[in-house]
Amino acid sequence: MTGAMKNKKIITLLCILIALAASVACSFGILETDGPGQYEYKSIRGETVLIYGRGLYKDMSAEVAVQGIAQDYVTAFIGVPILIIALLLAVKNSLKGRLLLSGVLLYFMLTYLFYTSMGMYNKMFLVYVFLLGTSLYALLLTLFSFNISEVEQSFRSHGLFKYGGIFLIVNACLIALLWLSVIVPPLINGSIIPIQVEHYTTLIVQGFDLGIFLPMAFISGYLVIKKNIYGYLFTPVYMIFLTLLMVALVSKLLFMAAAGSNVVPVIFIIPSIAIISIIFSILLLRNIKELSLLN
Repeated sequence: MTGAMKNKKIITLLCILIALAASVACSFGILETDGPGQYEYKSIRGETVLIYGRGLYKDMSAEVAVQGIAQDYVTAFIGVPILIIALLLAVKNSLKGRLLLSGVLLYFMLTYLFYTSMGMYNKMFLVYVFLLGTSLYALLLTLFSFNISEVEQSFRSHGLFKYGGIFLIVNACLIALLWLSVIVPPLINGSIIPIQVEHYTTLIVQGFDLGIFLPMAFISGYLVIKKNIYGYLFTPVYMIFLTLLMVALVSKLLFMAAAGSNVVPVIFIIPSIAIISIIFSILLLRNIKELSLLN
């Protein structure tokens, strides 16, 4: 028999707060344009870095700042609407809605983990911290609401999961190799610091990817290939998250290209990953037998 979603009220409240706070943060990122414009800055390591010089991200490097603005567009006009739609489905005890909500919340958690740790300090710092906390705990509460064994039984075809798991493992390995190609050569030649560090403290994105998010993809894929019951929960959640993340990366590449950066060959690779993850997300959600989650 079907049952009500656990912790529905607190999850609903957290999601509403996330939608409102993210809308505010994105608005400042998109609309603020004050400042003198781009200028060169010599970092503590002696590297000359081109600083953006405008708006909320004025103290960030020009290349990274436009990526932040690009992601703000995706978060505001895709992430927030999908969050609301997923919440409306989830509170009606839809398994599809709950899986979708989990994937979207993981996207918000990653986004504001990076904004809190990598973004140069600005007036939105406390908003970023708030979004990081609310998205993390909303995600945990949503994941804890699942009955894992019955999630597995709700899918029609288990063969689809095998291919989805292989895709997650391959994608995790490829991105890991990409990041290692940035990190390892300076260690070998003795320069130690990759030029991609610019004037930041360290390689934040690469660090969190290699330490948290890529292992998450690899383990999810491995578990579902081995028909572990947790794989049937983590794989669709990660696939939905990956879809939103890849859409954000496509947006970043387009903004970077418009700013004059060379985005070849990643402009062909990232959209391909985005398309594959979108297809898998749709197929996995359509593979669910019924809308209501058994408790």
